[in-house]
Amino acid sequence: MKFWKSKFVTYVLIVVTAAFTAVNYEIFIFKNAFAPAGLNGIATMMQQIFHFSMGYVSLILNIPLCIAVFALGYRELGVRSFVYTAVFSACLLVFNLGIIDISPYAYHTENGTSTILAPVAAGVLNGLIYGIVFRRNGTTGGTDLIAAIVRHYVPTVNLVWMIFGLNSAVAAISFFVYDYKFEPVIMCILYSFITSKISDLILKGFKTQMKFEIITENAEEISRDIIKELHHTTTLLHGKGMFTHNDKDMLICVVQRHQVVQLRKIILRYPGSFAYMETVNEVYGKFNESPAVYLEKRPKKAKNAKNAEKAVVKAIDAPENGGAERKD
Repeated sequence: MKFWKSKFVTYVLIVVTAAFTAVNYEIFIFKNAFAPAGLNGIATMMQQIFHFSMGYVSLILNIPLCIAVFALGYRELGVRSFVYTAVFSACLLVFNLGIIDISPYAYHTENGTSTILAPVAAGVLNGLIYGIVFRRNGTTGGTDLIAAIVRHYVPTVNLVWMIFGLNSAVAAISFFVYDYKFEPVIMCILYSFITSKISDLILKGFKTQMKFEIITENAEEISRDIIKELHHTTTLLHGKGMFTHNDKDMLICVVQRHQVVQLRKIILRYPGSFAYMETVNEVYGKFNESPAVYLEKRPKKAKNAKNAEKAVVKAIDAPENGGAERKD
């Protein structure tokens, strides 16, 4: 497990994803005449104007930024960005010089009827690449480097708006670069939107659970039922209703999606209780460990699995646990 979390694996992923990004550009972007977002969008337009390989342009734009970030103290960011940029640029040059020819596989239609599919496919692939890289605390250079430099000198700047402004400028300039056509602008926006959505999905993860917040005067009873029937526990918070000014308790509980109906039935047993739920992503920690298993690991509370369930109910009423308020 430690091996997969090592720096070696992280750098291998950076190298592989940089190579795939270059393939993505060659197959879906260059042939369909639109600029992706960010610094690479500027590099793509420079290639279009000057017929100068983007591999060289990417090095010219990114290497000074890598050095600047490294000099400012963000050494790991600088090194990882340099590795990504070097591999990405090298692959583009290999394709451009014909050492490896993948042009027969490039997606392009002569009449342009399906050109809109190019930014869709490119956005999906790039979103997957960004998501994988970011989950490993990697970087793709470009706007990441600009953001680090700006944040260093102006900590209060809104980076979201800054990056949005850069991407908007790329989309606007592409209108003039690509023969005063609106299609490249629309394709740039579509590419950026899909890339953002896919990478965000990868970062948040695909495992979803349901979080319930229950306002009730029967916190002890509901907690006991949840622990017995769903094998999950709750966290208790105290509050006050601002209309009635009566003391209320709020239970927080996270359950599996298939347990939603069961939990709803438990809540309906106690009239006057109020609850709402929301989807949460990537729950960490001991979510899948039942309270019985937790107590089984505490010798003084339960010696084996058979009496662990009894210990759970007993622990609910124990003063040391404050009733339903106990460790999740």
